[in-house]
Amino acid sequence: MDTKSIKKEIEKYYTQNIVKDKLISSVLKSFLKGLNTGEVRSAEKIKGEWITNTWVKQGILLLFRYGNLDEINNGIFTYFEKDTLGVKQLSLMDNVRIVMGGSAIRNGCYIGKGVICMPPCYVNIGAYIGQGTMIDSHALVGTCAQIGKKVHISAAAQIGGVLEPIGAKPVIIEDNVMVGGNCGIYEGVIVKKNAILGSGVILNSSTKVYDLVNKNILTNPPEIPENAVVVQGSRGLDSYFGLKNRLSIATPLIVKYRDSKTDAKTELEEALR
Repeated sequence: MDTKSIKKEIEKYYTQNIVKDKLISSVLKSFLKGLNTGEVRSAEKIKGEWITNTWVKQGILLLFRYGNLDEINNGIFTYFEKDTLGVKQLSLMDNVRIVMGGSAIRNGCYIGKGVICMPPCYVNIGAYIGQGTMIDSHALVGTCAQIGKKVHISAAAQIGGVLEPIGAKPVIIEDNVMVGGNCGIYEGVIVKKNAILGSGVILNSSTKVYDLVNKNILTNPPEIPENAVVVQGSRGLDSYFGLKNRLSIATPLIVKYRDSKTDAKTELEEALR
């Protein structure tokens, strides 16, 4: 079944509330296969713009709707999960390193060749992970998040998933981005290629990002420009109470754009891949 046919069937079944049958099961099986191979994505870049595929989120919700809670054993761990989901099946031929220690990758996500998953990490359904990316310990890649090639997601970083509301854009991290430890990226934020997020940077749909280089403020939700270097800073509150008590609020700051020195500090080690 091709992608256009799957889309048509998913949209039809999503508006209906009918009993699961063999035809629905076949559509959902094809849909999961498309997610696993990367042919089906929750967002795509078309003519330079990221477009959300709402029908993909509808398909994921159908997997929950028509699934029954079941005991799933992968030979190491036992899970209690909807029988339409479960754990992604990988083999040595996939050329993905999953280091021992309690990581989990849910069925229905694309994992490119050369990806490294350090324990423990978690990748949720609908996610897309480009080749050569590293997901470090205690990191999360949420539902439908789109991660490019050769991205480094450092320890304890959280890439939020966006399944609801149905039309919301997922978090998108483009190629060659460095995500520092303990970062949190949520609610449809886009980080353009080659950007660097310093440790502890928090980005969501209401975050204001101050570009100190171009004297600009990015909002609603912010798109971090290509090659931007972002650190977590603060800005003072100008209300009477804020001024009186010398209060400030955490604010991401673009302090520079990448140069040769920055590239040298963030160069990925090809031997690991």
